[in-house]
Amino acid sequence: MLAWTWFFLLAGGAVVHLEAAQGIERIRELSAEGSPHAHMQSVWLFAGVLALPAPLLVLLIAISFGHEWLRVYKRRAVLHRKVFSAATVVLGCVAAQQVLELFSATRPLDLTGPRGLIALVLAGFVYWFVNYAMVVLAIVMTNRQNTVRTALGHASDQLIIAASIGLGSGFAIIMTARPWLTPMLLLTVLALHMGLLLPQFRVAARTDSKTGLVDATFWHDVAGREIERARRLVSTVGVLILDLDHFKQINDTYGHLAGDRVLRAVADALKHSVRSYDLVGRFGGEEFAVLLPGVSTDEVRATAERIRFEIASLHIVVVDRLGRDQVVNGLTASVGAAVFPDTATELSPLLLAADEALYQAKSNGRDRVATAQLH
Repeated sequence: MLAWTWFFLLAGGAVVHLEAAQGIERIRELSAEGSPHAHMQSVWLFAGVLALPAPLLVLLIAISFGHEWLRVYKRRAVLHRKVFSAATVVLGCVAAQQVLELFSATRPLDLTGPRGLIALVLAGFVYWFVNYAMVVLAIVMTNRQNTVRTALGHASDQLIIAASIGLGSGFAIIMTARPWLTPMLLLTVLALHMGLLLPQFRVAARTDSKTGLVDATFWHDVAGREIERARRLVSTVGVLILDLDHFKQINDTYGHLAGDRVLRAVADALKHSVRSYDLVGRFGGEEFAVLLPGVSTDEVRATAERIRFEIASLHIVVVDRLGRDQVVNGLTASVGAAVFPDTATELSPLLLAADEALYQAKSNGRDRVATAQLH
C-alpha cells in the first residue's frame, strides 16, 4: 500500500513539474535537435528507482513520457522517438535497481553510511550511462550528417542529469520519511529547474540552430561593445565578412540537409581558425562574420587567408536526397576585411566597408580576400 502512495506522489510531482516548465522544455528540445536532450524529470524517475517496485516504476515512466508527448509537444513530436527514449529510461532504471540489489537484500532506502553512498553513486551512474549511451548511439546511427561531438551534446546537460539524480535521492528519502514535506521539495525542484535551465534558454535564444554559432543580433551587440572598449583603450577591432562561393549548387545537387551539414562544418572550421576569444557569427544564408579584437590590418588579412585555406581543405561527408553518402570538397569563400579605427570609427560604417570589400572580392573572381580602403 505504501508503494502506491509513493507512486501517486511521484507521478503527481512529475506532472506538476512538467506543466510548470512546459514552455521552456519545448524550446530546449527543439534547440537540442540532433543531440541528447536532458531534462529534470530524472528527479522523479530516480526517486522511483529507490522507492518503487519495478512494475510501478515502469508505469511512472510511461505517465511521465506520455504526459510530455501530449502536453509539452502537443503530439507534434515523432512518437517512436518518445517511445525509444522511454524504453532507454526503463532499461536505465531497471539496471540501477539491479545495482542497488547487490548492496541490499531489503529496501534500497535502508542503505546508510559509506556503503549506502557508494550504492547510490553506482546506481546513479548506471542509470545515467545506460540511457545516455543508447540515446547517443541512436543519434549517431540516424543523423549521419552530424559529427559525433554534436551527438554527445553539451557537458552542462550531463550536470543537469547529475543534479536531478541527487535531488531524486533526496526526494525519495524525504517522501518515505516525512511525506508531508514533499510539497516544499516540489517548489525547490521547480526553482532549481528554472535556475539551471534559464541560462541555457538564453544561450539557445541567441544561437543559430544550424551552425551553433551566435546569431546576427547577438554578434552585433558584442561587436558594438567591443568597439566602445577599443575606443577607450585606444585599441583596434578587426571585422571579417565571409560568403561561401556558389553555395546554392550544393543545395541544388545534394539537398538542403546536405547544405546544412556543410554550413555546420564551415562553422567548425571558422571557430578552429581563430582565437578562443574571437567571436564567429552567422549572418544568414551562407554568410558569416568574425570579430577580431586587438589586431592590425595585416593580422586581419592573415586570419582571413587562414580561414579561406581551412575552408578549401574541407572534405565533408553528406547524405544526398537518395540517402547515399557523398563527399563535398573544393569549397571556396570570398572574404571582406575592415579594421576599427583605420577603416571606420563606428560599427555600421565598419560593417558596410567590410561588406563592400566582400563584393569586391567576389567581382574580382571569388576565392580571395579583399581589404577595405582606409577612411
